[in-house]
Amino acid sequence: MSHRTLTAAVVAVTALLVLPATAITKDTITMSGSTSVYPLAVGLAKSYVKAFPDRASFKILQGGTDIGINDVSKGRVTIGLASRDPEDADPGGLVFNKVARDGVCVITNNKNKIRTLSATQIQNIFTGKIRSWSKVPGAKVKGAISLFTRTASSGTADAFQNIFLGTNKRIASNTPAKASNGLMRQTVSSNKNAIGFVSLDFLQGVNAVGYAGVSCTLRNSKSGQYKGVRNFWMVTRGKADGAAATYLDWVQKSEAARKVVSSRWIALK
Repeated sequence: MSHRTLTAAVVAVTALLVLPATAITKDTITMSGSTSVYPLAVGLAKSYVKAFPDRASFKILQGGTDIGINDVSKGRVTIGLASRDPEDADPGGLVFNKVARDGVCVITNNKNKIRTLSATQIQNIFTGKIRSWSKVPGAKVKGAISLFTRTASSGTADAFQNIFLGTNKRIASNTPAKASNGLMRQTVSSNKNAIGFVSLDFLQGVNAVGYAGVSCTLRNSKSGQYKGVRNFWMVTRGKADGAAATYLDWVQKSEAARKVVSSRWIALK
């Protein structure tokens, strides 16, 4: 997957400004990027502001991992949010600061509550080798499989590729691509024949399919039983300094931040 040609113009963003207008003179830490990391980034920012109301305000945008990496490399934001590991094609001079881990779950519609799929079954479905639900053991619906993926800027797509497909297989060409976890969830929840994948925090209203006999749950991801796990990163242009450095130190070392992470994600050991 190439990440070099993506630009910030690809994405419509959603913004959150943490702190009231009375705090506009404080340092503002801006972020953009992964729709998977976004809920965690918001939760951490709120906790930080509550603990240290005089330190900083936050503006957090979504858009996809590659958008966040491109934005921080160009100096458009203080921190890029990434849900995939660093790659050789990434711009130089970036520092990837690991902040959490997360599960990636294959999902189906609630009318098609498949309990689990093997690695081979997932590969055959997503590469297009299997195109009918009648050929999938445990399927509750009939007809053609409606396959969905994420856009090229997505770190979740990159993680899915690495975890479930490996280096030699690719998702079937012309598969419709969704720009966010939320849109993927919405699409699968409204189509009984659909299958896709999302971050662990986006399972409401859909069926999470187990992987190799292990349910995709937060508990199983934390224990290591579920193997579909990837890293979350906050990316800076060079080593962080000033308000950003203070904030990242809090994110990686404080018990308050660990509590936020552990509530819905996997805290680092």
